[in-house]
Amino acid sequence: MVDMFRANMIILCSQKKQGDKIVVLLVYLILDVGFGEAKPANTPLEQNKTFTTAEYDDLVCLRGCNDELLLDVSAYQRLMGRLLYLTNTWPYISYVVQHLSQFMQKPKKSHYEVALQFVRYIKKSLGQGVFLAVENKAQLVAYCDSDWTTCPMTRKSITGFCIELGN
Repeated sequence: MVDMFRANMIILCSQKKQGDKIVVLLVYLILDVGFGEAKPANTPLEQNKTFTTAEYDDLVCLRGCNDELLLDVSAYQRLMGRLLYLTNTWPYISYVVQHLSQFMQKPKKSHYEVALQFVRYIKKSLGQGVFLAVENKAQLVAYCDSDWTTCPMTRKSITGFCIELGN
């Protein structure tokens, strides 16, 4: 649910009221992984990041062949469970969460590091909203793209879109 605040010449859209429970959950999540004082991240993922299983790495022996499996998978599974819950109210995080949740059985250290980077991104986006002014002559621009056979393991393609409101 999106909350709308309207004044004379502005509209502010946010999820603050509805998100009180979610904010508490996010703060708990951030503190639980020890990122209370961590610097927030600007992006949810590194560009051109690929996710592979340990079995695939052993078979193909990519650059990350020395990437070890996590010894305690429960921390990764707990973090992914919380992130999966958040996708109900924040659908834009579902891309990253979906990719990371594919490795629940045998996560590698690199998967956990990416998940922690994503928590830092969530920390930055906490409490943000959209501010619309009446006199704003902003244009609505939409982009879409696809990447053929992106996933090295399944050879599946990925499509995506971005909608921009502004100059």
